[in-house]
Amino acid sequence: MFSLKNIKMVRSGRVILDIPSLAIPTDKLTVVLGHNGSGKSTLVSLLSGQQAPDQGQVMLHSDEVNNLSAKMLARNIAFLPQKLPSSAGLTVREVVRLGRFPWRGLLGRWQKEDEQIINQAIEETGISEFANTAADSLSGGERQRAWVAMLLAQQSPVLILDEPTSALDIQHQYQLMSLLSDLCQQQGRGIIAILHDLNLALQYAQQIIALKKGQIVFEGSAELLLDEDRLSDLYQTPIKLLDHPNSVPQQPSKVAVVCP
Repeated sequence: MFSLKNIKMVRSGRVILDIPSLAIPTDKLTVVLGHNGSGKSTLVSLLSGQQAPDQGQVMLHSDEVNNLSAKMLARNIAFLPQKLPSSAGLTVREVVRLGRFPWRGLLGRWQKEDEQIINQAIEETGISEFANTAADSLSGGERQRAWVAMLLAQQSPVLILDEPTSALDIQHQYQLMSLLSDLCQQQGRGIIAILHDLNLALQYAQQIIALKKGQIVFEGSAELLLDEDRLSDLYQTPIKLLDHPNSVPQQPSKVAVVCP
């Protein structure tokens, strides 16, 4: 469980995040929603230990996130930023291999298990054909999947992703979210992801955190999304929920459409 208390982030005299209290489970798929500039990326950067709050505490279980060493942080939390890291000179396999460094280090002895984990991560993200290709030569979506494979190889119990579907086509958006959902449900990994696509959230989210102007508008079970007025207020545009034409058990019964 993440717990946040009395969080404030201020930039240029403007409060960009103001959260008195928030608890986030680390065994569910949590989607963070909100318009641009609502504080979503700031929130996940605090959760992942990329920056410390100006005020307040971010706790992971009984540990303050910013007190964890770099190695312990990486063993507990795998983070993919919105702007992908540089992969200059690295093949896809070498990018994915980076995920094992929190467990082996630079001088540690690599084991057969590491290669098996790397191969599995590459296969699960559908990039086997690019394994020996220079990562920088790939399309944006292919490169994004390579970095997601690195997160899988890291085998941290919590994965945090800042807009992981932004560079992907529709097919790969749903493939990635399905993979993350399986990791959560079958392996018990906690997933926290920023999404802009409301229908992806409707299909895959178990928990929701909705931000507006740096404050939490609503948070809790994904059933909170089944409210047109709530969604319209969040995005400041009319949103209608329609019955899903192919709704089946365990699948969303609604789809969201914008009605300008």
